[in-house]
Amino acid sequence: MSAVPRQPDAIAVRLMTDADLAAVLPIERRSYGFPWSQSIFRDCLGAGYACWVAERNGRVQGFLIMSMAAGEAHILNLCVATDARRSGVGRRLLGHAISVATSCGVDSLFLEVRPSNEPAVRLYSENGFHEVGLRPGYYPMPGGRREDGLIMARMLKFGDQDNEGVE
Repeated sequence: MSAVPRQPDAIAVRLMTDADLAAVLPIERRSYGFPWSQSIFRDCLGAGYACWVAERNGRVQGFLIMSMAAGEAHILNLCVATDARRSGVGRRLLGHAISVATSCGVDSLFLEVRPSNEPAVRLYSENGFHEVGLRPGYYPMPGGRREDGLIMARMLKFGDQDNEGVE
C-alpha cells in the first residue's frame, strides 16, 4: 500500500489546541479593531465548541470556531491571516465546517458578518449562504459607533452531496 504524498502548499485543517493560541491571537488582533481576548478563545475550547486551525507548510494561517446544538450550528469566528487571504484558506475552513455540521445532522448553519466586509459576504454567498436578517448595531466601530450585523444562513441536509464540493 503506497501513501499519496501531501502537496507542500496544501491547506490542512485540524482541531485547535490551547497551544495554537500563540498563533491564533496575532491573526485575530491584526484582523479586527475589537478582537477576541485570549480568555474568549480558551472559553470556546473549554466549552467544547468546534475549533479548527488551517495550516499551510506548518504555519497557522486561519481559524474557525463553531457551536452546534439542537440541530443548528453557528459560525462564531472565521479569520484568515492578512498575508494568506484570497488563497483558499477561508474557503477551506468554511467547507470543513459545513461538512462537519452536515455529518452531525445539523439542519441549518448561521453566521453574522459585517456588510462592509465584502470579501466575506461574497465567500459566504458563493457557498450557499443567504441573508436572513439584520442585527442592528451588532459590531463595535471606532469612535463608539456601531455597524449592523448581516445574519446569513445555509440550510443543510444530512448526506447532501453538494456540501462536499465546498472544500
